[in-house]
Parts: sequence; C-alpha cells; structure tokens
Amino acid sequence: MRESDVTQIRINGNLIGIVGLKQVMETLAGGDAYPADDELGKEILKRVSEKNYIPSRVKELYMAAFIREFRKHLGEPVDEAPPVGLRVLVLGPGCAQCSRMEMDVREVMAEMKLPGELLHVTDYSEIGKYGVMGVPALVINDKVVCVGATPHRNKIKEWLIEAGETLPSTKPNL
Repeated sequence: MRESDVTQIRINGNLIGIVGLKQVMETLAGGDAYPADDELGKEILKRVSEKNYIPSRVKELYMAAFIREFRKHLGEPVDEAPPVGLRVLVLGPGCAQCSRMEMDVREVMAEMKLPGELLHVTDYSEIGKYGVMGVPALVINDKVVCVGATPHRNKIKEWLIEAGETLPSTKPNL
C-alpha cells in the first residue's frame, strides 16, 4: 500500500486514515449526475468499507464526513469539522531535527495525556503558508511558537500547557 492510497479525513473531530477514498471520490465524480447526499453517503460508505473497517455505531458520522469530502473533491465550499483538543504541527522536510522535534512533542503530549493531533508537514508550499523562514518549526493551535531550532522538552511542555489552558475541554495533566 502506498502512502497516497490513504486519505486523512476528520470524523467527530479526529483525523482518521481511509484507504482508497481518493479513488472512490474520483470514480463517483466522473459521472454525469450525483445522487442526493443520503444516497451518496451510503454509496461511498459501501465502497470504502471494502478496504476499511468502519464500526456500525459510527457509520452516520463517517457518511457525513464522506459527503463533506466529496463536496471538497468537487471544489465546493464546505465547513471543516473542528479538531478535538490541541492541533500541533511540526514543519520541516523530515530531517533529523524535525523528526526529533516530532518525537519530543509526541512524548510530551503522551506524558501530559493531552488530547489532540500531531502532524508533520513536509510539503514546502504548506510550510510557506505559516510564514516561517527556517525549519524545523513548531505550530500549536495555529500559532508559530518556535522556528529554526529544536526546543527543550520543558519548553515544549510549557507551550502545550499554555495552549491547553485556552481550550474548553482540555486540561493538561501535570
């Protein structure tokens, strides 16, 4: 399986990897007319379920996410589902420093039992959107907190505590 076969989508506030979603979207978008959203969601769910396990108790959430992703695929404006907890990005091409920062952040978040997502952005055009002039860079809840260096774990913890205190349902476990 290639990395390009997995598409990450937000379901119930969490990023979930779905195998083959891009191919399903391209196939359905190639038709002349699209079914109503309810039928569209069921059809995407049926096709995606061939390669992915989807628990029956959350099928409605998945269908809503699939419809949203299909609309995005068509270029239509959609409201993104918000993340749950912190949103942490490590910006960098995947060098040793970037990987070290990602590992440190992951370990600190685990120690603190902080809910949230941690993504490593390696695409230079995406990195450029944050206006950083060096890598690695660390972004917490859309705020750039560090550029061009790998911070000490205590500093990472400090930033995560500060960011976690601003979220209504996130309380850092010290």
